[in-house]
Amino acid sequence: MRFSPDEDNTRAFRDALGRFATGVTVITAPSPTGGIGMTANSFSSVSLDPALVLWAPSKTSLRYPHFETATHFAIHVMGEDQKDIAMRFAKQGDAFEGLSVHLSDNGVPLIDSCLARFECTTSALHDAGDHAIMVGQVDHVMLKTGSPLVFANGQFGGFLAET
Repeated sequence: MRFSPDEDNTRAFRDALGRFATGVTVITAPSPTGGIGMTANSFSSVSLDPALVLWAPSKTSLRYPHFETATHFAIHVMGEDQKDIAMRFAKQGDAFEGLSVHLSDNGVPLIDSCLARFECTTSALHDAGDHAIMVGQVDHVMLKTGSPLVFANGQFGGFLAET
C-alpha cells in the first residue's frame, strides 16, 4: 500500500508509524499544582557533546502548557515490567501516587524505579506541526540494569536479545 498522508488516511499513517518499535518513557516536569508527567515514545538522542536529547509532546495535550514553559524536565526510560506506570501517565498527569519519587533541586519529580533517567535543562523548543520538539541539555543521568519496555504496532512488549 502506497499513499500520501492526509486527513482521509490518518489511521493508515499511524499504522505505518507503529511499525517502528520504540522504547517507552515518562517525562516529568514541575507545574504550579505539583509535578506533571506524560508517557511518550518520541524520545531520541541528539548529541553526545554537548549531551542533548529530545522528545516531542503533542500540543493538543492538556499537559502541554506545563512542558512548554518548563525550564527543567526529566525523561524516564521504563523497564519491561513498568507498563502500568506508562499507562498511568498516558491517562493522567498526576499519577505519582504509590510511586517512589523524589524532587530534583529544580523541583522536577524523579521516578526512582526506571531503567535510565535523563535530568534536563530545556535548551530549545521547536514548532513541529501538531507537536513540538523539546530539546534538553542533559545535566544528570541515572542508569540501572534491566530490559526496556517496548512499544510497536499499538502494543507494549519486551525486548528479546539474540544470544
